Amino acid sequence: MAYQPRAPNQSTNSDENDSTRRLYNPYQSVYNLPTSPEYLFQEESLAQRRSWGENLTYYTGIGYLGGASAGAVKGLVSGVKSIEQTDTFKLKVNRILNGSGHTGRQVGNRCGVIGLMYAALESGMVAIRDSDDVINSVAAGLGTGALYKAAAGPRSAAVAGAIGGVIVGIAVAGKQVLKRYVPI
Repeated sequence: MAYQPRAPNQSTNSDENDSTRRLYNPYQSVYNLPTSPEYLFQEESLAQRRSWGENLTYYTGIGYLGGASAGAVKGLVSGVKSIEQTDTFKLKVNRILNGSGHTGRQVGNRCGVIGLMYAALESGMVAIRDSDDVINSVAAGLGTGALYKAAAGPRSAAVAGAIGGVIVGIAVAGKQVLKRYVPI
């Protein structure tokens, strides 16, 4: 109950008529929150996609998390394989944790960098072409694969670019099939 001052002639007895007092409800009309997302600028509300900063954060985070998880599983398997017969329990646990942590960090960092490059290229394509469609995603996949393996030579870059484009093409096609046939 909110504080409301009493008149000097009003007593503090609760048995009297309290018609001048009311209960305070802060949720009545003060917090009438909108259900749609809020945008700072009107142009942002017109676009039905994430901004470049959100894309960058999303793809980098998903890449790192997925890569770190897969790398941790791979490191767990290699840690279990490296256990020797004479190892104590503490040494066995140490081998497993070291293998999981080391491989998880390596693969996570690689996948995070790939996600970062993909997000930057896709956002750049959307800004250049001024449209958001499948071509941007596939071109960003091609460019990401080529950029990631560019230091290994032109042949490796071309193969990696083709692999990146095919993977993104399959992912986009799978997303369209899921949208069409799976009611979510």
